[in-house]
Amino acid sequence: MIFAPTMLRIEAVRQLRNPYTLAFTIAMPIAMYLLFGASMSYGRLSAGHGNVSFYVMTSMAAYGTAVAMSSLTSLAATEAKQGWGRQLAMSPLTTGGYALTKLLTAVAYAALSVLGVFIAGMLTGAEADEAWRWGATGGIILGIGLIYGLWGLGVGLFFGGDSGTALASISMTFFAFFGNVFMPLDGVMLDIARFTPLYGFVALSRWPLTEGQLTTGQVDDLGMLLLNVAVWVVLFSALVVAGVRRSRARQ
Repeated sequence: MIFAPTMLRIEAVRQLRNPYTLAFTIAMPIAMYLLFGASMSYGRLSAGHGNVSFYVMTSMAAYGTAVAMSSLTSLAATEAKQGWGRQLAMSPLTTGGYALTKLLTAVAYAALSVLGVFIAGMLTGAEADEAWRWGATGGIILGIGLIYGLWGLGVGLFFGGDSGTALASISMTFFAFFGNVFMPLDGVMLDIARFTPLYGFVALSRWPLTEGQLTTGQVDDLGMLLLNVAVWVVLFSALVVAGVRRSRARQ
């Protein structure tokens, strides 16, 4: 069996009962948008094809997606190493089906995070001059945000236990601070940020609004942003492979 709707429903409900999941994947991005975007006087100022509130909203939605994907997929790796795989062997569900269920759960919570932040944005004055920019921004966030599932899976397999799950999500906050997500960076810090895991993802998410224009007056090259994402996909994939090997060595 490749897909089990019942397990998907149970997994989704289980995560709804997890205060950690609700706090860090849904509530925190909304709260950060309200704090740094909606409540600030500069939120109404123009930014690209919209205003600053839309800019901050996009950043927080992208951050929430990265946290959701990384934290929930890291849980899958931890569960597998705790013996859940042996339980699956006694059921019709295949390992691929289990992985698909976890991935769909992570995508669902990422979508909830984006939807929550976007609704908060709509209610508090986030604006774009054309409606399609909302849809394009959400699509880019959810499409590229899938790559952070690789990060969560790799960290969960490599480090194992609760430490792997905690590291997967906490590291996203670290990457966001140094990736030009929470605050505009300039100079050397901006040069360093361009090599970090969240920079390309968030800059591409902002593209429908800014078309690469930074608050510092510089312009990001689209090709370099795509290269940033591609390089980190390769590195995340390598981490997954290393995590699988280390997990097997422990066994």
